[in-house]
Amino acid sequence: MILDTIANAKRYAALHPLFPQVFEFIKKTDLSSLANGKHAILGDDVFVIIERVAGRSRQSAQLECHRKYIDIQLVISGTDTMGWKPLSCCLAPVDEFNALADIQFFYDAPDTWLSTPAGAFCIFFPEDAHAPLVSTQAIHKAVFKIAVNASAS
Repeated sequence: MILDTIANAKRYAALHPLFPQVFEFIKKTDLSSLANGKHAILGDDVFVIIERVAGRSRQSAQLECHRKYIDIQLVISGTDTMGWKPLSCCLAPVDEFNALADIQFFYDAPDTWLSTPAGAFCIFFPEDAHAPLVSTQAIHKAVFKIAVNASAS
């Protein structure tokens, strides 16, 4: 898991062959003008989901994980206080992993909460369980999905 500001994005470009394309997309795109929903960047290998939602309480947020995609969750406006826990420490799954939706939820409580303001992002890898969208206000964010096994071609 990584928490940083978009000004430092270049530091993380080498972590995955498709991260440079994501950070270039962020740099060249007015994310605040994109409509809610899914927007393709590189087919199924990289896409972004734009969300404008009311925040929820910590009690109603469930930890989740993904296997196929890495998340880069960039807050556009508001503050998203995201829960985090190592997936290896999650012992109470809600149900089996849903391969089609690439998601599994857990009853476990996060180990820590990350206050992520506008202009900051979190990167969640498959070994990171996370509970996003926690706030007392509205959240506008971009969730970039990067295929774990994709390569820049």
